[in-house]
Amino acid sequence: MFNKYRHKTTSVTLINYHFVWIPKRRKKILVGDIAKRLEGLLYEKAKELDCEIVALEIMEDHVHLFISCPPTLAPDQIMFRLKGYTSRVLRQEFPHLLKLPSMWTRSYFCSTAGNASAQTIKQYIANQKTR
Repeated sequence: MFNKYRHKTTSVTLINYHFVWIPKRRKKILVGDIAKRLEGLLYEKAKELDCEIVALEIMEDHVHLFISCPPTLAPDQIMFRLKGYTSRVLRQEFPHLLKLPSMWTRSYFCSTAGNASAQTIKQYIANQKTR
């Protein structure tokens, strides 16, 4: 869940990312069986990475993923692993995807999201001096 804190021996964290990425040349290939298989692969890999998918929307030419992750994974590592794994499996199972030079572009969008807005956090920090 996106507001579930992760408790470890020396830390408590809440790290949520919103990722968006696209197939190579923004081809509209994420439909039907490919979209269904992609969804399953993303859930499978997220679990392996100790991440939890909060929301996922697969459009025909892009993917939106809202994911809660441990602090040991950087956003670029998460994308590298998700895109690499899904590309490898999808291209094996759907040979017509091999016509693309690669499954995904190298780029992606990422933003962070937590329980509090940026303004709330700024106000909280500013109020610490008055205590």
